[in-house]
Amino acid sequence: MSSSREDLLLRLLLLRLLHLASLCLQSLSLVASHACHPPPFSHLIPSAHQNSSINPPPSPLSSHVHALVSPTPSTPFRCFYHRRGMAVSGFEGFEKRLELHFSGHDSLGLRRLLCDALAQVLDAVQCTVVSAVGNRYFDAYILSESSLFVYPCKMVLKTCGTTQLLRSVPCLLRHTAELGLRLRACRYSRGSFIFPRAQPFPHTSFAEEVLYLEERLPPSLAFRKACVLPSSGSHSWHVYSASSADDDERLAAGSWSTFTVEVCMTELDRSLARRFFRKKGDERSGDAVGADMTDLTEIGSINPRTLVCGFAFDPCGYSMNGLDRDSYSTIHVTPEEGHSYASFECTGRWAGGRAEVLDSLRKAIGVFRPGAVSVSFCMAPNVDENQVRSAVGDALEPLGLCCRSQAAEEFPGAGTVTYQTFTPHRE
Repeated sequence: MSSSREDLLLRLLLLRLLHLASLCLQSLSLVASHACHPPPFSHLIPSAHQNSSINPPPSPLSSHVHALVSPTPSTPFRCFYHRRGMAVSGFEGFEKRLELHFSGHDSLGLRRLLCDALAQVLDAVQCTVVSAVGNRYFDAYILSESSLFVYPCKMVLKTCGTTQLLRSVPCLLRHTAELGLRLRACRYSRGSFIFPRAQPFPHTSFAEEVLYLEERLPPSLAFRKACVLPSSGSHSWHVYSASSADDDERLAAGSWSTFTVEVCMTELDRSLARRFFRKKGDERSGDAVGADMTDLTEIGSINPRTLVCGFAFDPCGYSMNGLDRDSYSTIHVTPEEGHSYASFECTGRWAGGRAEVLDSLRKAIGVFRPGAVSVSFCMAPNVDENQVRSAVGDALEPLGLCCRSQAAEEFPGAGTVTYQTFTPHRE
């Protein structure tokens, strides 16, 4: 076993020990009522949500290794994580995102992935788990480089820096096959890297990324497409999708009602970016400092229903995962001046939830007051793309942002993807 693999397994073991400690603290009523709870572990752990009106019953079983994500004075464990993958010129904030959909007969599906299997997948990517939380619907992991979300039939892996995200695919497909799961859809997306020359194989170019996926995805995903959505500036949106015929027909019928919005922000307001630096001499855990950053920046108020778990890196940087029933949100911040970057992503339903989605979008961007913003929506083809683009523009107008470019493209198994860029109104 390699040293990096041993390191990852050791960290997961430490997280499990913290989880067991949290059980003792819960039994003594020492855990704060609004603390982040670990993902379901066997039948012992209650749901993460505290509000009974949105509190589903706990999951009957999960075989993951999970973490205590809200340390207390009775838990003297201290762990500081530095973001890896630093280029010579700076840290690459723009993430690579991979979304995979599976089918199978097990109600828990991907949530049955064992600790060792998860460790192998993340080791291939070159990142590790630093914190975790879950509810009845899915498990959410904060990674040393961004986030991982695991549903029974869907996995979203998002990593930044110089991680090798796509190298997770072969390893993951081996382990999911052992669970009797069949891959039925894949979508890969990313923006334009700030430091493209620092990226390792297979991320040195979009063409290389597409070729890598083409050679490793099963032939059952027969409907495939790769496209770069351009903008008026130097940034573009890269999307690759692959799907089985069944998924293409399902999307055409409009049975997928959810959407994903991905926001990339650069040139963050300097005074606001400073809030994501740790204070010198602060020896508290990343969870504790992350909770302070969440409160200070009002990230927790973006969606009041969301259970927010934040994590602070050393000496700077911040990641957050949010859980709202079966929907997630996530924020990642690289605050260094000269290449500052922040991202916001969330899922939801356009029908009936449009106003709430746009309000969250506006609040998230307002936290950072960026000099440049891009917004991508991925939605079912029955949603009016022109209506979405117009609504996004109207939502960002109060922030003084003006749409500079927009594009849209349909992808098999993924639906319609829109891409808009915004900058402040010119004087």
